[in-house]
Amino acid sequence: MTAVDLKKTYRALYSAPREPALVTVPPRPHLMVDGAGDPNAAPAYRDAIASLYPLAYALRAAIRDATGTAYTVMPLEGLWWADDIERFRELPRSAWRWTMMISLPDDVGQVDAAAVVERTTAARDLPAAVRLESFGDGEAAQVLHVGPYSAEAPTVDALHAFVAASGLELTGRHHEIYLSDPRRVAPERLRTIIRQPVAGGRER
Repeated sequence: MTAVDLKKTYRALYSAPREPALVTVPPRPHLMVDGAGDPNAAPAYRDAIASLYPLAYALRAAIRDATGTAYTVMPLEGLWWADDIERFRELPRSAWRWTMMISLPDDVGQVDAAAVVERTTAARDLPAAVRLESFGDGEAAQVLHVGPYSAEAPTVDALHAFVAASGLELTGRHHEIYLSDPRRVAPERLRTIIRQPVAGGRER
């Protein structure tokens, strides 16, 4: 049995500096759930999390059995937006829209992933509709935020300022990767990658 830490395998995509930097994020397989509402209160958000993790672990078991490779389940990620994106930060959280997701290893192609999802969803009576989809941000800017989620605004502002100073434009959806488990890590020590897709003339 081979043990693999996927965050190390895909280190360039799951690490970020404390200062904004550019990155290219290719499409990779993910489990994804769409929803809306305040993540602290919306039942849909709780259902999404309650469905993603059992499926992530079921796929890990299937891949382990098929390939002999056991890997660490990847961290939770979220895409965040609103119908009126220009007013996103002014809107109440109840108006937020989101896609929560967990990245999968490329070896997911070695198993019948759709059948594992269908079987596990039925057996566990999972509450949310989870799909398998390839997703990548493409050209993006990112930065590591250390601290509580509620204190992200200055970090996001710095990231957006970096994008503008680089002659680029914001595009796509605000992306967060939650490297820390908030149940086990104090708020001031939480580590979150904040990523923003960009468009324009990137300088090499």
